[in-house]
Amino acid sequence: PALASADTLSIINQPANTAEGVQRPERGLTQQQVESRFGSPLEKMDAVGEPPISRWVYDEYTVYFEHEYVIHSTVHRQD
Repeated sequence: PALASADTLSIINQPANTAEGVQRPERGLTQQQVESRFGSPLEKMDAVGEPPISRWVYDEYTVYFEHEYVIHSTVHRQD
């Protein structure tokens, strides 16, 4: 008999992208718009894969780009 295994995905609710939550870049903004509105990131990670996905790390969140456009942002987990 074959044994099956699977990874566990833990989904954590993200704080709202509002003044009361953690404001962060929204989908569709360009890298230039993000830097203009949110300032320089702490770190810019090089693009990998095809399509190229890069990420910018800020103090409270990370922004993911496909080419030059935001595709997602995630708030850092506070333990």
